[in-house]
Amino acid sequence: MKDILFFDSMLTPKIITVVYWLLLLGVLISGLGFMFSGQTGGFLGGIAMIVGGAIGARIWCELLIVLFKIHDNIKRVAQN
Repeated sequence: MKDILFFDSMLTPKIITVVYWLLLLGVLISGLGFMFSGQTGGFLGGIAMIVGGAIGARIWCELLIVLFKIHDNIKRVAQN
């Protein structure tokens, strides 16, 4: 607890996993809503939205994780 309160440990990498699953849920709901909205090309557009959104959410979360891993590695180098 002391590590988190004094910013010795990063809290955000633990939260990113939860954010990723919430993003996937949002993408799925949006895609399904678009699929059954009755618009022209809605079904294929909904599938494209689900696939593209899932890939985009994964890439965004992975980039955030990479930033925090870089921080950990720089911190380890600075301690040596």
